[in-house]
Amino acid sequence: MKGLKLIRGLKKQQGEVSMPVTERNDDAGEGMMSAPVVHRSRRRLLLTWLAASAGIALLTVSFIGAHKYYVEANTEGYYRVLLHGNEIGTLSDKERLKVLFEEKRKEYQNKYPDEVMVLQTDGITTEAARGYKPVIDNEGTLDKLDGLLKAYAVGVQLVVDGKAVGIVKDQETAGAVLQGVKAYYISGKKEASDVPQLTKTAAALSAPASSEDKVESADIREQISIEPIKANPNKVLDVQKAVKLLTEGVEAPLVYTVHEGDTISSIATRYGITQQEIFQNNRDVKELTLQIGDELKLTVPQPPVTVVTTEKATEQIVTEPEVIVRTSELLPKGKMKVVRPGQTGLKEMQYRLTKENGEVVMEEWLGQTVLKAPLPEVVYRGTKVAYEASGSFAWPVSGAIISSSFGERWGRLHKGVDLVSGNRTIRAADAGTVTFAGVQSGYGNVVIINHGNGYDTYYGHLSKISVSVGQKLEQGFTIGIMGNTGRSTGTHLHFEIRKSGTAMNPLKYLQ
Repeated sequence: MKGLKLIRGLKKQQGEVSMPVTERNDDAGEGMMSAPVVHRSRRRLLLTWLAASAGIALLTVSFIGAHKYYVEANTEGYYRVLLHGNEIGTLSDKERLKVLFEEKRKEYQNKYPDEVMVLQTDGITTEAARGYKPVIDNEGTLDKLDGLLKAYAVGVQLVVDGKAVGIVKDQETAGAVLQGVKAYYISGKKEASDVPQLTKTAAALSAPASSEDKVESADIREQISIEPIKANPNKVLDVQKAVKLLTEGVEAPLVYTVHEGDTISSIATRYGITQQEIFQNNRDVKELTLQIGDELKLTVPQPPVTVVTTEKATEQIVTEPEVIVRTSELLPKGKMKVVRPGQTGLKEMQYRLTKENGEVVMEEWLGQTVLKAPLPEVVYRGTKVAYEASGSFAWPVSGAIISSSFGERWGRLHKGVDLVSGNRTIRAADAGTVTFAGVQSGYGNVVIINHGNGYDTYYGHLSKISVSVGQKLEQGFTIGIMGNTGRSTGTHLHFEIRKSGTAMNPLKYLQ
């Protein structure tokens, strides 16, 4: 406005100046004007132009200043919300973002109360900005973020020999799982469900209970590592489910080698499958033709870990009485008379068992304790005959160690006992006559002795036979050398005692 007033003032002065000039020109006469008058006129015009220009400039400056003030008055600060550097919205206050984060974290924590939930905010950043009347969309931006925000559970991953097998909550839970896996096999749950126990006779079952098996060690064979992981909360296992995963495993192919005493039924029971499944996977296998060393293709659950336990076990066995034979010239030749019936005894056998996932893989005989001595049976026989059995069986090898016992032993039928010793000389357990000396299926080189009192003894897997059929032997006579012939897994003696053709437990008779 000041600029307009200045222009108007200049124009007024210009009018006042021009009038005298005209009058003076008229006074000069004939259209002529003096030089000084013209010079002053030009000067006044220049001053007028300069004043007008100054006014316009001042007006322009005033207008620009007013516009700048208006723009600044309408400029606002706000925050750009970026996801991996790309703008996804705007907020008037970044505290709104913090509130959203906390609400989402609580939402996930309430949904998975047993887990430690962490909101994934990586890549979400804010950038301060200013703008002229900016469009700020708090609600739209927060809604968009609400749909993008995810959370993960803090957990640890169990890795077995480099392979991840499961996720649990934390290190403490992982330790509890590994202890639970060991306890599963130590407690006998696996053994009770899948593996037959030591055979108990009726007398043993009625006898006082033996001391509980003592676990000496329990270790996991595989290399176990525990690694932190950002986990899907739906895949985090509790202790019970993790133990089940590590003890049951998943189904996978397995080639099973048939052992002594195995049947299709016992193999199916061992692995929790049906006999029909075994026959379907092995078309050429027949129950009656199953041989030691045959390989069967099975599909069975295989746990990812192997728990190796060493424990001491005891078993009570009823011992048969010794038969004492005395000669009597009062009785006819060959006639026998029991003058004092015998009574059974009781002894406790001690073993050290090595198991893998509850299944016995090695059995070591540690010794025995006589709980009740048997009372010998006394028999009179009419005459003394050469090579006549004494009725008492001696150990066929000195310094013997039992490597496998008699009977249903952890799912396998064993008709005798397997003996190993540094002294490999095999001797007759009692006097008798050799009825077989040669090779039989499964036994390899075998000697069979008939003792003339209803008993026969078998000596299998010999590397050398030193007697022949029909030969009469005294107790302790050398009959051969321990070997590894026939279906055998190592050098040992397979020794059997049969009564009237039925296999008996040699430990009941050996003195």
